[in-house]
Amino acid sequence: MRTSTAGRVGQYAALLAYLLFLVLPFLWLISTAFKPPRELGSLHPTWIPKDPTLANFRQAFDEQPLLHAALNSLIAALGAALIAVLLATPMAYVMARHRTRLARAATGWVVVSQAFPLVLVIIPLFLVLKNLRLINSVPGLIMVYVVWALPFALWMLVGYVRAVPPELEEAAAVDGAGRVRTLVSVTAPLLAPGIVATALFAFVTAWNEFFFALVLLKTPEKQTLPVVLTHFIGAEGVADLGPLAAAAFLATLPSLVVFAVIQRRITGGMLAGAVKS
Repeated sequence: MRTSTAGRVGQYAALLAYLLFLVLPFLWLISTAFKPPRELGSLHPTWIPKDPTLANFRQAFDEQPLLHAALNSLIAALGAALIAVLLATPMAYVMARHRTRLARAATGWVVVSQAFPLVLVIIPLFLVLKNLRLINSVPGLIMVYVVWALPFALWMLVGYVRAVPPELEEAAAVDGAGRVRTLVSVTAPLLAPGIVATALFAFVTAWNEFFFALVLLKTPEKQTLPVVLTHFIGAEGVADLGPLAAAAFLATLPSLVVFAVIQRRITGGMLAGAVKS
């Protein structure tokens, strides 16, 4: 009994430490965004600004095209999420319903591909986009985001498909429905929560992505929001801390809101994948 209690206390302590590790930097970011210059340079910084101001936000919008960059990020994220879901849904259905050696090999490849570092794939992707004349374009960036999001979208949707009873599809087949009709009319409506969660996760991933956008987008009018944030850092590495914190806070809000909405659905999709029908 004592061992069980001590184990639970240790688990809660570890969870609390992890939450503090995640939350404290974000709270410090918010505090910095509202601090005036004299507090930013203080030798004794405080968590709560003594004289909060919105000047950092005004300066951030004056110095950089944040709204245009946010629009580029929104187009790239929405396009990547939509295309990834449209491709992953039928593929996940085949992988879940036809458990052949090829399907198992594809599932294993999906899992292994998530371990590939970004540097390993950026050169081949760059060469492909160069041949397609899609370098320095938002459509080219969308293609890269789709390639990067598709493995996780597949893995996630396979779990949802396996949670749908095959008997429903068998009943539809008895009534004369074909494969496509069954997928569209029977399976897809039941997969709606998983499709929404997968699309939103792909959206958050693309919205926050930095490395691909930095390499593939050159002109300022094509750059996404994470890349524009680096413009607040001077050539000598000195950051304009107040406006940078304000812009970073605004850039973080959409992904936080979206993830807060879908976190339960993501957990449900992961658990569904662990259930055997």
